[in-house]
Amino acid sequence: MTAGRAADPAEAFRALHHGRAPQDPLVLPGPWDAASARVFAEAGFPALATPSAGVAASLGYEDGHTPADEMFAAVARIVRAVDVPVSADLEGGYGLPPGELAARVLDTGVAGVNLEDSHGHELKDPEAHAEWLAEFRSAVGGAVFLNARVDTYARGVPDPEETVRRARLYVAAGADGLYPLLAPPELLPVLRAETGVPLNVLASPDGPPPAELGRRGASRITYGPHLQRRAVQSLRDLARELRDGPQIG
Repeated sequence: MTAGRAADPAEAFRALHHGRAPQDPLVLPGPWDAASARVFAEAGFPALATPSAGVAASLGYEDGHTPADEMFAAVARIVRAVDVPVSADLEGGYGLPPGELAARVLDTGVAGVNLEDSHGHELKDPEAHAEWLAEFRSAVGGAVFLNARVDTYARGVPDPEETVRRARLYVAAGADGLYPLLAPPELLPVLRAETGVPLNVLASPDGPPPAELGRRGASRITYGPHLQRRAVQSLRDLARELRDGPQIG
């Protein structure tokens, strides 16, 4: 574990998003269990961000099908395992009322959450979702960094104006940051100008480096389930070697 957890993890986490040079976005690896969280923390990353798909895979579920109790328990184990702030992808909030969701989030000890504006493959009504986010924000106060995911491009609605409209509603509802999933790079400066909050961009280990994504407008970089899937592939390679012996030539 690292040297010591901050007295106010949410404030420490919030501060990491601000005052950064464009070529130095906040990079948040995505642990899927306590062991992977410790590896990333020991490597020196100042904070972590769990991916719902990676955690689901570690628990034996498909993405989007993890029972709420199991997701909260897995996130709490990750938080306990490290001394750096942890943000958790909690999908759409598991159908919980804002107050109940807030209480469960606070119980885990996370410093931040992702909450998306779609259910299944359908976008939620943005005004109703903004009201729900506002109630959640009121219930958690400043104890959690709220990263509002905007799923227009991920759900087949590649409309810049609708994306900006939703983003503005969510920031007005109290979001600290925005996650315009799969939005094109040219939209990022527009979103930043319209909302003034940090922007989260999904990256791939094989894609553009964080510095380039930062210059395109990303304030924060996450990897979704990519790191967990790469680890699983490495384990498959190891399993084949154990089964068949080392390959020569």
